Amino acid sequence: MSLTEKPAETPERRAFYDKIDKEAFTPLWAVMSSIITPEPKSACQPHLWNFANAKAHLLEAGNLITAKEAERRVLILENPGMRGDSKITTSLYAGLQLVMPGEVAPAHRHSQSALRFVLDGAGAHTAVNGERTEMNFGDFVITPPQAWHDHGNHTDEPMIWLDGLDIPMVSHFDASFAEGYGDDEQPIDRTMGDSLARYGANMLPVDYHQEKLASPIFNYPYERSRAALEQMKDQGEWDPCHGLKMRYVNPVDGGYAMPTIAPFLQLLPKGFKTAAYRATDATVFVPVEGSGRTTIDGQVFEWGPKDIFVVPSWKWVTHEADDEAVLFSFSDRVAQEKLGLFRQDRGNN
Repeated sequence: MSLTEKPAETPERRAFYDKIDKEAFTPLWAVMSSIITPEPKSACQPHLWNFANAKAHLLEAGNLITAKEAERRVLILENPGMRGDSKITTSLYAGLQLVMPGEVAPAHRHSQSALRFVLDGAGAHTAVNGERTEMNFGDFVITPPQAWHDHGNHTDEPMIWLDGLDIPMVSHFDASFAEGYGDDEQPIDRTMGDSLARYGANMLPVDYHQEKLASPIFNYPYERSRAALEQMKDQGEWDPCHGLKMRYVNPVDGGYAMPTIAPFLQLLPKGFKTAAYRATDATVFVPVEGSGRTTIDGQVFEWGPKDIFVVPSWKWVTHEADDEAVLFSFSDRVAQEKLGLFRQDRGNN
């Protein structure tokens, strides 16, 4: 017996398996090698979605269905190895959302955590629990679990952003709840920018007590994050596997900004090629600036701004930047770390 081989199947054993199957029993020794694997084994495949093609499809959808009728006009990014499951990785969902000028995506709330990463357009807004924030290119926006939220576009141009949610994770635990607000937009009772001023200036209200796991900041403007990377690159401290990579944090405790999804922003200087790296957290990447290529398990994917690609769990990956490049990414690393499951391999580094 081993972890990689099944015991031989004899006629007597097959007859026994058939007999106990009628009572919903299965012998562990017949399936152990497929459920407890020496290394991660996943249907998730490397893949890249071209943003120009995606935008054309979204705009066509904009002529077919309204944001209100659709509730959320989104094209799901389905991993080719898991078609029909609404997954980009085994634990995460991703989609591209379109809100046309003058539209509102109606208010609702749900158990799932959500992130938005703005890819196209400027000046639309998201409202979360009574506060609106303007959405601009590269902004990272959070919708915490069970937070009322709606999206509106009062500009003259379509707005497109990437949605990332923990839908498969929540479904795995049978913990999904959702409800509509009743009106398209929730009432706004907080001034715009209140959360960032209250929690994002290296201060907290004097008697603040953390009640929820998500960051109390729900918009991390790209302008501020990009400026931080620009300042730090002058130090020249490049990680061989990541270049300069930072994680978005919850200012209350310094932990990840979201309880189940770990978001990151990294900079690769022109001509930089990362050392080989692999980790157990399958990761979704979005080039924000620059162009280059990523090699995943021997497959090469050429990318430019706004394209989206996915790196499955425990597959070797390297990035190479033709120009100075900035990559946004997210994974389930925070959940894996909390459960003691996360593992990484930095090769010879």
